Amino acid sequence: MLAGHFPGDPLVPGVILTEALAQTAGIAAASAHPEHAQPRFLLSAIRQMKFFHAVRPEKRIVLRAEKLGEVGQLLQFKVEADVDGKRVAEGGLVLSKTRANHYQ
Repeated sequence: MLAGHFPGDPLVPGVILTEALAQTAGIAAASAHPEHAQPRFLLSAIRQMKFFHAVRPEKRIVLRAEKLGEVGQLLQFKVEADVDGKRVAEGGLVLSKTRANHYQ
């Protein structure tokens, strides 16, 4: 899957780390709602993502998302990714809350 980043020296692309953090924030946001009434959360903005160290595909990545606030349908999260106890990425993400059947 990651053979192209980079041949012979594979790395997890930053966009994959960011998506994993957005998914983590979405799971955290959904957990505040009953399972039968969970809205869908879409990534609306990426705020100040920083990448500190390269991540190899075989490494275990610990992802965290902390909700900082909510205004209307927008939720802001602080997100972090660690590998072997070392911070590899951090930043802020904004998710928007939509109805579950919005795109059906």
